[in-house]
Amino acid sequence: MKKIIAFFVLPLLLLNILGCAPLIVGAAVGAVGGYAISKDTIQGETDKPYDALWNSSLMVSRIRGVVKLEDYTKGYIDLDASNSKVWIRLIRLTEATTRIRVSARKFHMPDLGLAQDIYVKIMEQTK
Repeated sequence: MKKIIAFFVLPLLLLNILGCAPLIVGAAVGAVGGYAISKDTIQGETDKPYDALWNSSLMVSRIRGVVKLEDYTKGYIDLDASNSKVWIRLIRLTEATTRIRVSARKFHMPDLGLAQDIYVKIMEQTK
């Protein structure tokens, strides 16, 4: 009887533990001001100029993959990188503050590692 209960309870416990992984991964980005908001998205706010963020985002996007769509006024970049689909979104919150959101999916599954890597590269490149 105990083996049957363990057989059903153990997978549920593992699913519970695995559900917390994005929060742990997002904490590693905290040094650059980002956090995980879902299983495939890293987001952060910065006081760096919008133009500098846009230029860095475009440069990192072109280095990492093929840019499919870019729109400066909407702050949107769509690219294919490492067999993943990546979306970068820049949102002006105030004149001095911009939110940057990077999402990545590989074969319709979250690719938080790639999103985190691209987010960090953009923040490092922005001057």
